[in-house]
Amino acid sequence: MRIGVMVGGYGSRIPLAGYVEIARDLESREIDTMWVPHVFGHDAINLASLLGRETDRIELGTAVVPTYPRHPTALAQQALTAGAACGGRFTLGIGLSHPSVIEQMLGLSYARRAKHMREYMAVLNPLLRGEPTKFEGEEYRVAMTVEVPDAQPVPILIAALGDHMLAIAGREAAGTILWTTGFGAIERHIVPKLNGYAKEAGRPDPRIVAGMHIVLTSNADSANERMNKMLEQYQMMPSYRSMIEIEGSLAPSSFAIIGDEKSLDAGLGRLRNIGVTDFNANILDFEEGSRARTLDYLESRR
Repeated sequence: MRIGVMVGGYGSRIPLAGYVEIARDLESREIDTMWVPHVFGHDAINLASLLGRETDRIELGTAVVPTYPRHPTALAQQALTAGAACGGRFTLGIGLSHPSVIEQMLGLSYARRAKHMREYMAVLNPLLRGEPTKFEGEEYRVAMTVEVPDAQPVPILIAALGDHMLAIAGREAAGTILWTTGFGAIERHIVPKLNGYAKEAGRPDPRIVAGMHIVLTSNADSANERMNKMLEQYQMMPSYRSMIEIEGSLAPSSFAIIGDEKSLDAGLGRLRNIGVTDFNANILDFEEGSRARTLDYLESRR
């Protein structure tokens, strides 16, 4: 199982120079992937392009870029440029986002989500392969080619939780990238369905990236209490709420890996055993030195 680290996100306030420093540090530790969220700060794809020019080996991925605000042809150009800048080390994570963002903040429709993603992929996939693309759908009508002379393959991961999105991810993408999905839901819902759809389509085993909070601490009770407060907000988002219902619990132990090295080993081992291919670590800084200790731990387990 590959080990990746999430860097940035809402409220992180990391300047560009800080991202470069972190990317170089993660690469020196031989961390497999640096995942960059796309929220209300830096553009994740532009940032990956920059970091690709400042590093040599580490994979750079987005976790995740919302599709509704971006025409698939524009996203294809961005992604191919990032792939070239990263020398083939760029992975494009995309997702629908949430009604609170798409409808309330941006004033766009969040309707017909599965149809939207199917049409989006029908345009994006061939463009990323450099193929002439002609598509006539309800949402997109495209007839064009994107020509990037130094293009590299750009795998797509779709943030897929529900059955329809898992079908699209399994049949048309390289896999899925998850967030706030518990161990049980991953094992009973995500892995078997995604693998089944990929097999039906004759595709390789999909990549399954599990994004979870993690912290190495000797005070697990305090960390779990803080995690409880963090998890409350996810009950307000329908897609995450459905995963909580499948999990059957909102206990922090279901959605995060918290505790001493033995506890962290058990959590990573369970993810590996249930079929997760990549762990995307969102390192919690709950106490002084916890981020540094957790990062050292992940380096030792890569």
